[in-house]
Amino acid sequence: MIQFLPLGGAGEIGSSCFYLNIDGTGIILDCGMHPRKNVQEALPMLEHLNDKDVDFCIISHAHQDHIGALPYLVRKHPYIKLFSTPQTRAIAELTLHNSVSILSDKLKENDLLKPYSHEEIDLLIQSINYKSYNEEFELRGTRSNSPLPVKVSLQDAGHILGSAGILLEHNDHKIFYTGDINMDDQMLTPKAVLPNKKIDTLIIECTYGATDSASLPGWTQEAKKMATDANKILEAGGSVLIPVFSLGKLQEMLTTIWTMMQKGLLIKTDIYTGGIGRKINILHDRNRYVVRRTDKDFELAEIPYKDIYEVDNISLFRRNPSIVLAPSGMVIEGTLSFNLALDWLRQDKFAIFIVGYMDPDTPGYLIASSEKGQKLSLPGLLSPLEIKCSIERYRFSSHAKRDGLLEIVKRLRPEKVILVHGDEPSIDWMGYNILEKNPGIKVYAAETGHKIEL
Repeated sequence: MIQFLPLGGAGEIGSSCFYLNIDGTGIILDCGMHPRKNVQEALPMLEHLNDKDVDFCIISHAHQDHIGALPYLVRKHPYIKLFSTPQTRAIAELTLHNSVSILSDKLKENDLLKPYSHEEIDLLIQSINYKSYNEEFELRGTRSNSPLPVKVSLQDAGHILGSAGILLEHNDHKIFYTGDINMDDQMLTPKAVLPNKKIDTLIIECTYGATDSASLPGWTQEAKKMATDANKILEAGGSVLIPVFSLGKLQEMLTTIWTMMQKGLLIKTDIYTGGIGRKINILHDRNRYVVRRTDKDFELAEIPYKDIYEVDNISLFRRNPSIVLAPSGMVIEGTLSFNLALDWLRQDKFAIFIVGYMDPDTPGYLIASSEKGQKLSLPGLLSPLEIKCSIERYRFSSHAKRDGLLEIVKRLRPEKVILVHGDEPSIDWMGYNILEKNPGIKVYAAETGHKIEL
């Protein structure tokens, strides 16, 4: 008997966490936090595990919406065994330690939820068993009622460094969880590798299910467009702000900008970035011969960028036209990208380049949806701000286009498909088109707290 229970990440993007019970072996796939909700509401519904077998947790990749709640899971289930790729383990050590002080600031002393400590993170990281891509390992829960173990292997998902799709096999039933997956090459990261076998149950992300693939051009085409727009700003004496996630988007955009400069398509100017992304850059370089890369000889260390956190006065960017890659990617209030954006929006020669997904409830979405000359209300502002800078939008996707998602279904030929990690329009589009093209497939739209028998 196999049961699937979503604890988060069903019908939305954030707090991805899914529970599988395979003949008495309890396996959790990811355990993330929602990027914009307050901490208690951002957690998956871990209370649904109170009467469940909880033996293992397998992490697909190290973005916070997939690992952010892991310390709370381990606190609640201290004997759980954790698995990931070596790269995800290394990144998690950086990002989870980085989040300790952030959570401490968000959680008041009288809150029921207590922040976790650096000591807890050290113990958690030490307990993660790391497995290379395609390395098969076996899991058997303490109360398993099957003579057969669950066989597991991790497949390169092409999303960020260390990202993995998770293949589980038990008693001739094969389950594949895509995690966040990309079916197109990025600047650093090649597209995903799928299992070379028929799948019975496919658990698939739907991030871009509602987005027309024609609006998501190839990476190189979009890079040339961005370079042309950046040249206009730089030549006029302005600077460019690009909000990015420190993990994944920073490394891809840094490489893209440098490549355009080396090809003579983008004016050579100062590049600024910093924070935890610099440490993640080092991990990328250290692993370039271990994982698949578009160019294994290229190192991010070759790029002569400057540290944005060493800039004493942001008026520097009015005197010295520059490109600034700043966290957070969604311009969350209080972050560097938010603080810089407040200044950028007031400068008529400047520009903000939006290069990734924006949650509709974030300041980044408000900025991305605005135009020069409009009035914009942002958190912390007493009155609406007139936008004087240019705002440009680009599609550098680290997630599969909807055509790519349908290609996954076609290639894996599942009998059942469970749709996760997408808003309602994305889930609806994917469900309709999967059924239209594959009438024999049974499709489920995952709902948090609602069990599915497989």
